[in-house]
Amino acid sequence: MARMSTQSFPATFMRGGTSNGLMIHRSDLPKDESEWQPILSSAMGSPDPYGRQLNGMGSGISSTSKVCVVSRSERQDADVDYTFVQVGIKDGSLDMAGNCGSMSSAVGPFALNEGLVPDIELLDGSAEATVRIFNTNTSKILHSTFSVDAAEAVYEPCGDYSVDGVPGTGSRITLSFLDPGGAKTGKALPTNNPVDTLSLPDGTTVKASLTDIANPGVFILASDVGVSGNIHPDTLGSNTDLMARLELIRREGAKAMGLDPDTQSIPKVVLLSSPSDAEAADGVNIICRALSMQQAHKAVPLTLALNLGASCGLAGTLAHQTAVAAKGRASVVIAHASGRVEVGSVMKDGNIDSALLHGTARVLMKGHVFYTVSSH
Repeated sequence: MARMSTQSFPATFMRGGTSNGLMIHRSDLPKDESEWQPILSSAMGSPDPYGRQLNGMGSGISSTSKVCVVSRSERQDADVDYTFVQVGIKDGSLDMAGNCGSMSSAVGPFALNEGLVPDIELLDGSAEATVRIFNTNTSKILHSTFSVDAAEAVYEPCGDYSVDGVPGTGSRITLSFLDPGGAKTGKALPTNNPVDTLSLPDGTTVKASLTDIANPGVFILASDVGVSGNIHPDTLGSNTDLMARLELIRREGAKAMGLDPDTQSIPKVVLLSSPSDAEAADGVNIICRALSMQQAHKAVPLTLALNLGASCGLAGTLAHQTAVAAKGRASVVIAHASGRVEVGSVMKDGNIDSALLHGTARVLMKGHVFYTVSSH
């Protein structure tokens, strides 16, 4: 008969962007990643048929059921390796298919504070440093530049930069995603088409731009599924028929991109619309509503914001067609359900050389996380 036992591991609980989650040294987990599931799912409070994760560190929504596993890197072009883990709320599954832009904001500061980059140098004598990060989910490099307390050589979280969707202010973290195109499929346009027509099981069709920049996304027009581009996430999430249809669209998009439709974390569906004249005059270039793990996102996953911002510069895509006053711009302002985010991209010879976004992060707690495992 199986018996339950309680164990623990050291971890830091951090907010990164509009998400939060556990930051863990890879050396504190089993070497074999297949052994992570019972540990991390229990630590986060999954599986939970009630969807609350009341028995763990999660809080029942996709943006707060996340784990970052970090270690020193043996690569010449990186200081640390980082694996992102999305923990299924109801089933406790571990999804490591894609990266998370929000939690990526926390990786550099965590790595510095934990002594994983002991030889870090301040930039030009200023109180800033850059940590080079290799994301194992996408096999891509990103650079994290952030404020440092020079006297203590640790991350300085205090500042006057704000992120819509997060109360208060913090020091600005700049993430530069190098060569972000084809993070999972090898190409920014996996089907080679700026727009595809997806045929759904019910016999209907929908137009979609299938782009893979930082993370794969299925971009559709809000009007094509019969909703306003400014729809509230709660209204969107409570429309069960529409949510079911959007999941069918996501699955067909995944198949067309050569991805596994059963993997919930990628691709994600994003609904697009043009700003009103007043919104455009206020600097908004495009409006979006995003889904994540079959939930309406309260803001927008930052890797999908990166994807959307870069897609605005790809001729013929729905983003390119929908965006207002974005042509030739180095950055795009995206309005989402909680405010706005500005993302930038650098194009060279028609390819996306890098994509930029800003965020904040903060250490919330540090200690030991307890989990239960069965033993015979």
